[in-house]
Amino acid sequence: MTAQAASHVYFGLSPTWVSTFVLGITYAIIMSEKINRSIVAIVGAGVMILTGVLDQDEAIKGIDWNTIGLLTGMMILVSISRRSGMFQYLAIWSAKAAKAHPAGILLVLQITTAVLSAFLDNVTTVLLIVPVTLAICSTLKVPPYPYLLAEIFASNIGGTATLIGDPPNILIGSQVGLSFNDFVIHLTPVIGLVALVQAVIIHLLWGKDLKASHDAEVRVMAMNATDAILDGTLLKQSLLILTLVMIAFVLARPLHLQPATIAMLGAALLMLLDNWAHHTERASRNIHQTFGDVEWITIFFFIGLFVVVHGVDVGGLLSTLANDLLAATGGNMAHAGYAILWSSAVLSAIVDNIPFVATMIPLIKNMAPAFGGTEHIQPLWWCLSLGTCLGGNGTLIGASANLTVAGIGERNGVPFSFVTYTLYAFPMMLVSMVICQVYVWWRYF
Repeated sequence: MTAQAASHVYFGLSPTWVSTFVLGITYAIIMSEKINRSIVAIVGAGVMILTGVLDQDEAIKGIDWNTIGLLTGMMILVSISRRSGMFQYLAIWSAKAAKAHPAGILLVLQITTAVLSAFLDNVTTVLLIVPVTLAICSTLKVPPYPYLLAEIFASNIGGTATLIGDPPNILIGSQVGLSFNDFVIHLTPVIGLVALVQAVIIHLLWGKDLKASHDAEVRVMAMNATDAILDGTLLKQSLLILTLVMIAFVLARPLHLQPATIAMLGAALLMLLDNWAHHTERASRNIHQTFGDVEWITIFFFIGLFVVVHGVDVGGLLSTLANDLLAATGGNMAHAGYAILWSSAVLSAIVDNIPFVATMIPLIKNMAPAFGGTEHIQPLWWCLSLGTCLGGNGTLIGASANLTVAGIGERNGVPFSFVTYTLYAFPMMLVSMVICQVYVWWRYF
């Protein structure tokens, strides 16, 4: 469906201008944070239909149900698994593995956060790790700010490494048809290097000066990680299903399965096991809690956003922008890749990276014919992923995990100034992008 096909826009208005206006107003209100973003996205989707840019059938075609299924399935898996206490266990184990030395804990918690974020969404990871981190900092009597900032960076960096680690990657993978293995092969090498460099920077800024008394370190070493395990049976069940899900992601192409099918089936199996041995009343309570833990705000935000962006695509704006970008880069794919990498990084530090990447995907698709077809533009997807995911570290509003950590920190007496965070984080983000620039030049261009 093209701009010409959308001639039923009311009053004979241009579908390009109407869809662009709706997109601009939607993004502006989302950025203002005055109204919940899911409400704004759903209203924006409705306006796309009411103005005639899309009809209802076309709007539904714009929704990527594979993304919705993958997100929902992983949320259910995490909801059930965390009731076992496995993630709290990992955090305490990490502190003890570092022998309760503050600098060692800072490093090990970054590694733990990055690894978890590669397989869980970033917000869930920090929700699980940050409260335990604050308890450890309180026991050691060390300032928690360096730990929390390090965990923000680690969550966004680790989430970039896999298909399921960060919502932008879920969007790219689902809408472009890239597999779990594709992300691991192309992004994990550079993400490992970025994580190492950022850990060194954080150590030089804070880690080398962190000290704790001997008595405080003894108290941390006295913590029993096993006490964090609340349900041993559920822990075994969760580990079994999560392992099977990860194996299925790796073998998805030979199995002819989509990520949403794997995640939803895994979620259903774990719910079945969780409820199998319980009496009806407890089983009912568990299932209600599990579905209550699904972030429906995020799910409906995606649904509305898909429709809004599809309206802009149908209206013809993204095709025009793709042609302008091609002209600006002289039809050179390397130049286009660098432009996407850096513009994605800077803009994702300013605006939420989810709506940004949702808009960029169809724009890049429109560039494919100029570069010989969809199979030849894969490097551009890696530039988009690296830019949007890592760029989110640049400011406090760049990614949802940043605001989540800041909110938890402030509720526990740890101030998170936007300016202070940006002064530290933006230069660190630029360092990571320089590494990515060298990587994509060396590997693809």
